[in-house]
Amino acid sequence: MDVPDLKYARGGLGVLMGLFFGALENPIMAEEMTARQQIVYTTKQMGSRSISNAKTFAVMGLIFSAAECTIKKVRAKHDTTNTAVAGCVTGGALAVKGGPKATCFGCVGFVAFSVAIEKFFDRYT
Repeated sequence: MDVPDLKYARGGLGVLMGLFFGALENPIMAEEMTARQQIVYTTKQMGSRSISNAKTFAVMGLIFSAAECTIKKVRAKHDTTNTAVAGCVTGGALAVKGGPKATCFGCVGFVAFSVAIEKFFDRYT
């Protein structure tokens, strides 16, 4: 499975996660709200969370795909090393605002996740 084929799936996953987590969020004044007000509030939360998560997953996919394709072109190989380096670049880039420690943890965490997913999908191809 080639990573660029999943560009639309990442945004869709973000929308689904936003719908799920937005529905779980309770309003602070739930006791004082009518059922209609709670439904309107929950719908707005689900919409804003969906858009936010879709953007996050799309950016994450863009960074990962660009890094992996660039590394694949430079190395002229398709192996797990490409995935690991692209994962480190992606995790580090997403966590860079948190400082050097967060960047390192983001790099290591995304490498572990990327390699695990790569191994899982390689089993079935």
